[in-house]
Amino acid sequence: MARILSILVGLFFVVALAWSLLVGLLNFELPHSVEQEFYEHPKEVHFASDGAFGKFDRQQLQRGFQVYKEVCSACHSLRLVAFRDLAALGYNEAEVKAIAAGFQVPGIDPNTGEATTRPGLATDYFPKPYANDVAAGAANNNAIPPDLSLMAKARHDGAAYVYSLLTGYQNPPADLPEAYRPGTGLHYNPYFPNLNLAMAPPLVEGQVEFGDGSPSTVEQMSKDISAFLVWTAEPTLEKRKQTGWPVLGFLLFATILGFLSFRNIWADKKKNKG
Repeated sequence: MARILSILVGLFFVVALAWSLLVGLLNFELPHSVEQEFYEHPKEVHFASDGAFGKFDRQQLQRGFQVYKEVCSACHSLRLVAFRDLAALGYNEAEVKAIAAGFQVPGIDPNTGEATTRPGLATDYFPKPYANDVAAGAANNNAIPPDLSLMAKARHDGAAYVYSLLTGYQNPPADLPEAYRPGTGLHYNPYFPNLNLAMAPPLVEGQVEFGDGSPSTVEQMSKDISAFLVWTAEPTLEKRKQTGWPVLGFLLFATILGFLSFRNIWADKKKNKG
């Protein structure tokens, strides 16, 4: 009798716990905030590198690099990319050397041993635009511009987030609470999590003149730089996809071969056992 009673008591507590958990889940609501109300998810945008068979559009990557060089490099670093890596974008050796020489990189004066700068070499990495974080913050309203090397992978929605952010600057809506309106040096952007950015709109119509005749609109430049950042974040993307399909094919073939071998090896044994 005592055992049955203890089981019933245990079942009562289990049912009560399960019921309270179910009620809690049904009544659960995420904390509401102004950021959640006005934040917008990234726009839908497609790139040539999307999908299982996607490949980089070299011409677009070159346009994106041009936008970085002429606009973004003034504030943002690209520390994981070397000048020689640009050969993958379709630049020849002479062009890579010319691009590198157009940047000043840290160096040492061989006569005095003091720190100095020199024209970049193909083997150098893209230099930082500021000497240190203090200098970067002082020049950007105390906000340190992030490195862009892995930006397309470091942010949720990747390139779509970058594109939306660059094209998303606008005036704050009339019903935005006063406490969340952009203050001095800030700019409203609903694609940024806290709605206000220290970075001013970096792109304007006609800012970059593309050699291939592509329109220099904010949308075009934003898409091109976003595609370029996909490449900086994963330069081996094409090779990974090209390698992946043969590997999947081999695994499928090996699986089928293993199954047929299993059937062949055990078929006679099952008959003998029967």
